Amino acid sequence: MRHIGRRGLTAAALGAVASLWASDAGAAARPGHGHRNDRGGLGTRAKHGKHGKHRGRRVGREFRGMWLATVANRDWPSKPGLPADRQRAELLAFLDAAVERRLNAVVFQVRPTADALWPSPYEPWSQYLTGVQGRDPGWDPLGTAVAEAHARGLELHAWFNPYRVANHTDPARLADGHPARVHPDWVVPYGGKLYYDPGLPEVRRFVQDAMLDAVRRYDIDAVHFDDYFYPYPVAGQSFADDATYAAHGAGFPDRAAWRRDNIDRLVREMSEGIREIDKDVRFGISPFGVWRNAATDPLGSDTRAGVQTYDHLHADTRRWVKERWIDHVVPQLYWHIGFAAADYAKLVPWWDDVARGTGVDVYVGEALYKAGDPAQPAAWQDPAELSRHLTLAGEYPRVRGHVFFSGKEVVTDRVGAMARVVADHYPAPARPPE
Repeated sequence: MRHIGRRGLTAAALGAVASLWASDAGAAARPGHGHRNDRGGLGTRAKHGKHGKHRGRRVGREFRGMWLATVANRDWPSKPGLPADRQRAELLAFLDAAVERRLNAVVFQVRPTADALWPSPYEPWSQYLTGVQGRDPGWDPLGTAVAEAHARGLELHAWFNPYRVANHTDPARLADGHPARVHPDWVVPYGGKLYYDPGLPEVRRFVQDAMLDAVRRYDIDAVHFDDYFYPYPVAGQSFADDATYAAHGAGFPDRAAWRRDNIDRLVREMSEGIREIDKDVRFGISPFGVWRNAATDPLGSDTRAGVQTYDHLHADTRRWVKERWIDHVVPQLYWHIGFAAADYAKLVPWWDDVARGTGVDVYVGEALYKAGDPAQPAAWQDPAELSRHLTLAGEYPRVRGHVFFSGKEVVTDRVGAMARVVADHYPAPARPPE
């Protein structure tokens, strides 16, 4: 049964999730649809069910998405260790909230720290469910999310972080049998966190297998990567991959070129792997919004950003679009119109131009979390700032939609910025997936 139009229920859901956050946020850290299994969710994939999908551009359809973050219990669950029925109720309330806000997609984080929100044969259950990594939560969050999203006319994009292992540096805190404990040589501590080493071919194969398991088993609409490849730079620290570079870096002019090739291989091979399993499952990546500044590279944007993905994260995001390794790109343009170092009004046309002639769609990542935050500049205190973003982006033909960060703010909507977007730009419920 579809839930679009059940406005009484979805309005109540907005209030329900808001009240959960009011009470719990302080305790938390900052094809068919499968078959019913004994976990209370949906597991093994049965292909080509009634929820049909078409890879690539969807003519006449606008993408309206929200991220739903699980790392550190940012959005969901509101805190670790909740009973399964309450976790499920919170998840469904977020899906209902997406419908109420007239969105049509949820980008659900299912592998936040080399763990899983489904019964994975590769990695342990996420600690953000039960509070203990590896402990069975008694249900299948990803399977449930796929089925319930589709029942509401929402797409479900499975969001993976490829290389982050832990938000600490102590391997002993990982679950027994965790791959990072079995293979300590795969892991690099950096900036107070643990990462898999992207330069090791065996690591690249493993993380691809772990993520593709979800593609095989569930009727997801897309695979989604966030912006973490090589980690963001930390002053005074270096990523300790000397031995890996010595073993695998021959033939490259420098370490940076070798690192970029490692990430290019991850993206290209992941794209190929998805297509081999199901050509209807799309692949999207959400990079930091600046590839390179024009002062660094004439092909870059008219920005003066302190981070450039090409140079600092070794992520050649422009190439991934040009090579058509991805179906859509979701640049995180988390700055206001007129921001001197990285102006939203300059970055939108830059990304639109990058996508020209490729068939790759641009969905702009929007910083809803900044709206009304007193720590942000004056522009973010204006509830109309985000609505102006959508008006501006609407002038560019390859910008096909927007994704809002993130679920908690979609619900609480501190100063009414999301409500303003809905009133100005989403006058009718979104069309369901075709």
